[in-house]
Amino acid sequence: MLVINKKSIELQAKLFRGFSDPSRLSIMDSMRDGAVTVNEIVEATGVTQPNVSNHLSCLKDCGLVVSEQQGRYVYYELSDKRVGQLLTLADQLLGDVAKGVYECKNYNY
Repeated sequence: MLVINKKSIELQAKLFRGFSDPSRLSIMDSMRDGAVTVNEIVEATGVTQPNVSNHLSCLKDCGLVVSEQQGRYVYYELSDKRVGQLLTLADQLLGDVAKGVYECKNYNY
């Protein structure tokens, strides 16, 4: 008999909510190559500074991003290399299933 761990499923759903917003995804994508400042994130993503700051707060609270003060600047980076790997895996998966995702009417933005 297959037993599903509901608590684990709920935590996974909560994790994926961190990935479910286009702005948060673009912010995390900007960190794939290493630590960046808020200004660098704004420049790379086109997301406004207040929105970047709000999303960074959310991503930090969820444990997906960490920050470090260096002089006048705060640098943000992915908390774990597997976050970047998950983004890469999503890109690869989309290469195979993009048509279905594009045509999906259940998850529109």
